[in-house]
Amino acid sequence: MKATLIPVTPFRQNCSLLVCEATGRAAIVDPGGDLALIQQEVARQNVSVEKVFLTHGHIDHCAGAKTLADHYGVPIEGPHPDERFWIDMLPDQSARFGFPAAEAFEPDRWLQDADAVQFGDETLDVYHCPGHTPGHVVFVSRAHRLALVGDVLFAGSIGRTDFPRGNHADLIRSIREKLWPLGDDITFVPGHGPTSTFGAERRTNPYVADGVSA
Repeated sequence: MKATLIPVTPFRQNCSLLVCEATGRAAIVDPGGDLALIQQEVARQNVSVEKVFLTHGHIDHCAGAKTLADHYGVPIEGPHPDERFWIDMLPDQSARFGFPAAEAFEPDRWLQDADAVQFGDETLDVYHCPGHTPGHVVFVSRAHRLALVGDVLFAGSIGRTDFPRGNHADLIRSIREKLWPLGDDITFVPGHGPTSTFGAERRTNPYVADGVSA
């Protein structure tokens, strides 16, 4: 599986193009905007988009999801149903943050903890990781030791919890109880900024390193 990061929106959010190299089928994770850039990368790699996956309902991660899914004629999968609160607020979010007008939508499939999503020959496990938002999910390829964690965890930091329905204790629990057991060798793509590994964050992250109290 090949992963290409496409920074989009004024927030430089990491939209990811995942490609099953065996089949040429692809999934787009968190298309928050700048859809022309995403479509150009799809065309450049000459792949066939099969799914759109969403980690959570903040505008920089999902504002372009419905338009992009309609363009390719594919379903949207994710996030968890508890994220309906944020997706329903997309019109308000777009006005508040100066984004192009975004409409609320209904994903084709809401995801639960321990679900799996598929595209091509690839399978990603789903982990419900609340804290940054109530219905945030993380996608993990065990085969390729890769996680797409949205705004749960960053290189050297963690997600904000001061938004409505954010919860710091839940976020710390999600990281330590859901992500760390997957293995230190997992490379993760955060919602913003550079990639890192779970092991590196367990050693050095000032918020969730081993030995740091919650």
